[in-house]
Amino acid sequence: MLDATLKTQLKAYLERVTQPIEIVASLDDGAKSRELRDLLVEIAGLSNLITLREDGSDARRPSFSLNRPGADISLRFAGIPMGHEFTSLVLALLQVGGHPSKAGAEVIEQISALKGKFNFETYFSLSCQNCPDVVQALNLMAVLNPNVRHVAIDGALFQAEVDSRKVMAVPSVYLNGEVFGQGRMGLEEILAKLDTSAGERQAEKINAKDAFDVLVVGGGPAGAAAAIYAARKGIRTGVAAERFGGQVLDTMAIENFISVQETEGPKLAMALEEHVKQYDVDIMNLQRGEALIPATDGGLHEVRLASGASLKAKAVILATGARWREMNVPGEKEYRSRGVAYCPHCDGPLFKGKRVAVIGGGNSGVEAAIDLAGIVAHVTLIEFDSQLRADAVLQRKLHSLPNVKVITSALTTEVLGDGEKVNGLRYKDRNSDELHDIALEGIFVQIGLLPNTDWLKGTLELSPRGEIIVDARGQTNLPGVFAAGDVTTVPYKQIVIAVGEGAKASLAAFDHLIRTSAPA
Repeated sequence: MLDATLKTQLKAYLERVTQPIEIVASLDDGAKSRELRDLLVEIAGLSNLITLREDGSDARRPSFSLNRPGADISLRFAGIPMGHEFTSLVLALLQVGGHPSKAGAEVIEQISALKGKFNFETYFSLSCQNCPDVVQALNLMAVLNPNVRHVAIDGALFQAEVDSRKVMAVPSVYLNGEVFGQGRMGLEEILAKLDTSAGERQAEKINAKDAFDVLVVGGGPAGAAAAIYAARKGIRTGVAAERFGGQVLDTMAIENFISVQETEGPKLAMALEEHVKQYDVDIMNLQRGEALIPATDGGLHEVRLASGASLKAKAVILATGARWREMNVPGEKEYRSRGVAYCPHCDGPLFKGKRVAVIGGGNSGVEAAIDLAGIVAHVTLIEFDSQLRADAVLQRKLHSLPNVKVITSALTTEVLGDGEKVNGLRYKDRNSDELHDIALEGIFVQIGLLPNTDWLKGTLELSPRGEIIVDARGQTNLPGVFAAGDVTTVPYKQIVIAVGEGAKASLAAFDHLIRTSAPA
């Protein structure tokens, strides 16, 4: 299961274990059980503090629990946690084995103080880059609080269970048998949903903060770069982010970030956040901008947050990025996460052997169709234009696949369903105006991005596409308000460009400060 390099790395990690770990496996005679047993035997052989039992009685097979003798920990994996979830397994081993978490003392205290019974079940796929955040957060909670139980379930391996619960997107989290949430959730976000007073306490703390010299709104590549460049000037810097990492968190392979030959979105997002934390930057997570009140008479700009809190600063850098563009047709919202999806890497394995459509003929759409063709029974790619817009090399690969059909000059008009899940799609032939129905089980929307500027309309100048209009220095039409990244009119929405634009906007903001007032 593990190659020599991975074994060596894992052995080094397991040297940090200080307390005994007991792995209890529930297996049957199937191939996957044999595969899991091989993995667990290898892991147990890497540390004298790890023992393996094979007398587990869990109904889900193959599965295994991680226990610490004498402690009340309920943490289980149903399936074989390789792929993106191998890191989740390693962290779980370390934490059950007594190695301290990197979570802050305040967060750990909040977890330990949770009262009641919390039985979590998380459905993941091994190709989902969003799932590990959720799995790792809930695993840590299960280690720290005996009231929290967690089982992470490979949806592709327990397909009957997935079908029974109508799970059509990952990660999908159930709490005490009821749907708790879908999609990426970090530890702080999960705690905010469980501890309803946490948001109010956080808002009070934010309201009590002094004004910043530079306030960055957004935590993607542009926001991270802006924060680092501001902090390096020795000025008071804050970041208010709905989720640190932004759209990068939803990106799979990254092969064009200069000097990094290959990485994945979540890894890059983590590296960005760790880099920002090397400086004296006040990071405020789970904070979404709701209104910008520009400064008057040389005063302070104010950013009001959805949490009810408010922040003030001498200069503001807007780096709120973009989100997936929706089709805005009947049925799309109704069947979102019930057949309508936006991340083929995350949710593709849940549609194994089924029929799906991909909406969009650009690079993202064609790449999605190619990826899905190796998993699903059939892919129909639908493009509004008369021809695909993807790179020629991608088009050649697409047309070489036997289970892909391409329909151009087609306008999707409706998502069809049976009240519980998607069962079809309706489109109009733009040449003949005829309507056609396609029977299928999944629809992956890949039609570009929308800038996150709804909260700024009427406050500063936006382009017809809703992007913030900036000059060569990242300056908006409001003095002291700058913008960077995918939210702006700067062309070519690329990570490397966003990083550069964030740095440039930060330097311009500092220049504005030294020309208008002495930084604190």
